[in-house]
Amino acid sequence: MDWLEVHRGQAPLIVSFPHTGFDLPPELADRFVSPWLATRDADWWIDQLYDFAQGLGATTVRTRISRSVIDVNRDPSGVSLYPGQFTTGLCPTETFDGDPLYPAGQSPDEAEIDRRRAAYFQPYHDALGAEIARLSGPHKRVVLYDAHSIRSVVPSLFEGELPNLNIGTNSGLSCDPALARAGEAACDAGPFSRVTNGRFKGGWITRHYGQPELGVHAVQMELACRGYMDDPAEAPAPGVWPAPYRPEQAAPMRAVLGKVLNACLSFARAGSPS
Repeated sequence: MDWLEVHRGQAPLIVSFPHTGFDLPPELADRFVSPWLATRDADWWIDQLYDFAQGLGATTVRTRISRSVIDVNRDPSGVSLYPGQFTTGLCPTETFDGDPLYPAGQSPDEAEIDRRRAAYFQPYHDALGAEIARLSGPHKRVVLYDAHSIRSVVPSLFEGELPNLNIGTNSGLSCDPALARAGEAACDAGPFSRVTNGRFKGGWITRHYGQPELGVHAVQMELACRGYMDDPAEAPAPGVWPAPYRPEQAAPMRAVLGKVLNACLSFARAGSPS
């Protein structure tokens, strides 16, 4: 499975990259209205932004498959994570801006969704589960950090401009409060705006794996793209999106994220109840 990238570290920290992929399997590439639309909502360059994580001893798990094929951060049953609010599904049929991903009448049926779930969703979660189990042996606490980004302005998902740093802990259920406080303190020491459990409270990965009573503490970080790349105020067009990763623009964000991941490690290594 060359689309599934797992780098094993020994520290009690796993960084998950469920939305950085933009590959379309050959048998599906022609199914979409266009390859550009099918990759437009990727969490662009996030794995590059966090490329220091492995140097901290973290394990990283990444899929190269586009979220438009199947979203590994959605409930596999298809149940909405945000009832009453717009959100894309397990096999999305439209973009964040409401553009259809498939020609009329060609959206995936249940059999196709089941096939994609077995081919791409399950292996990703088998890998995550295996790494959690591996690290839970030598460590009393393991932190699962789910790394994301999104355009700063997406009217269908939220009003106005998104804060730079959006921490999600499933409203406090997916991790020890001490971990959330440590992450908040690391964020607030930098120059960026921050909110906890705002519009983004954590997807299925955070909610499913976060079991603090069993020593697994999960937190999601949703970044506004403007922290490391040019970020349009309107729905982007081909030829200008994705904008390139800008190292100088990203440097302050990387500094803050380094402090956040180190706070996660310090919490995990403390290994005693809060």
